Amino acid sequence: MVDVQGTVADGYEPVRDAFRANLTERGDRGAAVAVYRDGRKVVDLWGGLADPHGQTPWAEDTAQVVRSVTKGPAAAVLHLLHQRGRLDLDAPVGTYWPEFKAAGKERVPVRHLLTHRAGLPALDTPLTPGQALDGTSGPRALAAQAPAWEPGTAHGYHAQTYGWLLGELVLRVTGRTLGRWFAEEIARPYGLDLWIGLPAEQAHRVGRIAEVQAPPVPLSRGLRVRPKREVAEAWSDPGSLTRRAFGAVEPPPDENDPAYLAAGLPGSGGVATARSLARFYAALLGDLDDGARRLYAPATLTQARTEESAGPDRVLVVGTRFGLGYMLHGPSCPMLGPGSFGHPGRGGSLAFADPETGVAFAYVTNSLQKSVTSDPRAQALVRALRRTVTET
Repeated sequence: MVDVQGTVADGYEPVRDAFRANLTERGDRGAAVAVYRDGRKVVDLWGGLADPHGQTPWAEDTAQVVRSVTKGPAAAVLHLLHQRGRLDLDAPVGTYWPEFKAAGKERVPVRHLLTHRAGLPALDTPLTPGQALDGTSGPRALAAQAPAWEPGTAHGYHAQTYGWLLGELVLRVTGRTLGRWFAEEIARPYGLDLWIGLPAEQAHRVGRIAEVQAPPVPLSRGLRVRPKREVAEAWSDPGSLTRRAFGAVEPPPDENDPAYLAAGLPGSGGVATARSLARFYAALLGDLDDGARRLYAPATLTQARTEESAGPDRVLVVGTRFGLGYMLHGPSCPMLGPGSFGHPGRGGSLAFADPETGVAFAYVTNSLQKSVTSDPRAQALVRALRRTVTET
């Protein structure tokens, strides 16, 4: 039996059962899940190993690389800058970042960066791992590059370039890196173990990530979904926009490298506990039970989750829905309900908020399986939570 630790409020036991099944039946080696409801923490669980191939137990304070789940907290920086009158989402990006005007991008508005409509999901020439982390090579390449399609006419997931685009914009507007702004304006005031740029003194808390084999379909209780043929073909073609978007750095960086964790990549390099991710999303919805005030004004909350992009995704090759910086509930990324907004991380992790029920959810794992937007372990937890919310 796997030792699942933590607390569950009365009525939320099905989430604990699903979490235990993830560790015993669905291939999880180490993971954590947390849920807030109306500003109060109702689920806080962890279990397994901090290293999928090691022996160190996952501890209460273990943090984890969460890949593209980082995109949600990163988007919050732009929303709060807009809320404070520092950033116009409808202004051209070049208003703040003059070099971006090159190659036909003069009129690309800021909101296109958040909604994956800028036409810049891939780089003409991939970066080396060192260039990806230096803070300048990615933004410089994107500023000079022509869009892959006319901006605003289609959308395609900006898997890695999202981080360089948002990071450079925030730097131009505030003089601070996006990670530093997040730390000073959000993480510290709200007591979050959530970093976009991990401090060296916190490195000992971070579990390692590794790819693991998903169990056979019967053991995963039928929750695995085979990719459509066109998706499989896109991933197998080195020249496809899919492969190029996810291969913007070649060779792929070592995501366990302390230098990678410290670099502050807003699209993929965040480190967090499930507890803090859930608390972050709870603070987007409203006040917390310890007196912390809501982060988003009602208008900002509406703005963040209003659909901006929907339909065929030129990178993911499935139908996707995006608000401003957040993926929205839909068949490719089921969350709690139609109004949910958040972000998955390739390989398993997921965090989101659902305003209609007052729920904020986060699941983080170190066991990377072959999923991009809809992982069977995360979905098992969401299904259990949906049943619980319906009954309570």
